[in-house]
Amino acid sequence: MIDEGVPPELPGAGDDDDEAITIGAVCKLLQADFPSVSISKIRYLEDQGLITPQRTKGGYRLFTPLEVERLRTILRLQRDEFLPLRVIRQELQSSTTGAFSVANQAKQLKRAQLTEPAPTRRYTTDDLARGTGAEGALVRALEEYGLISDGGEGFDETEREVVQTALELSSYGVEPRHLRLFRVAAEREAGLVEQLVITGLRSKNPDRRREAVEAVESLAALASHMRHLMLLSELRQIIEA
Repeated sequence: MIDEGVPPELPGAGDDDDEAITIGAVCKLLQADFPSVSISKIRYLEDQGLITPQRTKGGYRLFTPLEVERLRTILRLQRDEFLPLRVIRQELQSSTTGAFSVANQAKQLKRAQLTEPAPTRRYTTDDLARGTGAEGALVRALEEYGLISDGGEGFDETEREVVQTALELSSYGVEPRHLRLFRVAAEREAGLVEQLVITGLRSKNPDRRREAVEAVESLAALASHMRHLMLLSELRQIIEA
């Protein structure tokens, strides 16, 4: 495996890519804001088509300032807005600059997830295993614990990302049975939101229904942020204990 810390050759002083830096330098640069970022994480995002660093003749990755900013945006949206890679990828692809305002666009992305038609592409267990690198046993275990369900028609894109995330968590010793708490918490949060907006959602008045959908989006964002804050509070206590 190539050690990409310091490549033996870099672009010449007269090239347009003078400011490009290596993946190791990018990792160190971002760790101040994203302590958990790693070279393997950056490579994974590249594999997912979210970033496209240049390559030297020796195969070393080089990142321009724009690519570094794009990477920073992706990491921030994952950490702060809990957006799936699929949604982040779609928005970045539609952006002319490859980056976008986190404050404004994150809200729009959440709305797209709730109101856009459900993904029609379906995956079998074997498709998920091949596409994510997960073993079939992991996919079956996630289904057994109610974290994904093919509904008799196959798994959708969201469930594919559940498998991908579960695979990453497994490297820390997290098993599917541990993840059941996330499903339970999500069901409880969804139940609370439903109680608050159910009348509007069932209304035949299109304006009232639209208002109810907007309320769902706002409640979802607020609930997600509250959950994030509570988790941070608990984790700080663990670290400081």
